[in-house]
Amino acid sequence: MSERNDPLATALFSELFMADQLARNRLSRALPKGMELSHFSVLNHLASVGEPRSPTRLAEVFHLTRGAMTNTLSKLEWAGYVHVNPDWDDARRKEVVISPAGRAARDAALAAITPLIAEIVEDLGVSKVKATLPVLRELRQRLGDTT
Repeated sequence: MSERNDPLATALFSELFMADQLARNRLSRALPKGMELSHFSVLNHLASVGEPRSPTRLAEVFHLTRGAMTNTLSKLEWAGYVHVNPDWDDARRKEVVISPAGRAARDAALAAITPLIAEIVEDLGVSKVKATLPVLRELRQRLGDTT
C-alpha cells in the first residue's frame, strides 16, 4: 500500500491514539493519590527487572529524553520510591533502584488497576485479547525500530 492517504492506516492509528488516551485516563484515575502513570511505569519496570538501571537506560526503555526521565526520577526519589546512587564502577554514572517504599507503592498501584484491567479483558474476551497481542507487539516493535 503506497497510497498517501490510506484510510486503513488512518483508522488504525486513530483507534490506537484514542484507546491510548482513554486507557491512560482510566488508569490514572485508579492509581493511588499522587501517583502518576509515568511513576507507576518506572516503578513497575524496576520491580520487574529486579536490578539497578541507569537513568540513561531507563530513558531508552521508555523512549524518553534523559531530561524527562531525570524529572520523573527526581519526583520518585523525593517521594522515597527510588534510590539514585553512584555507579561504583564508573563514578560518572548513576544507578536507580526501587526502594521498599517504592515496591509497596507499586504493589498498591497494581492492586488498584488490576481489577479495571481484568474487567476489560473479561468484557473483550480472552481469545480476542490473545489474538490481538501479537499484532500489537509487532506494531510496537516496528515503531520502535530506529534503523
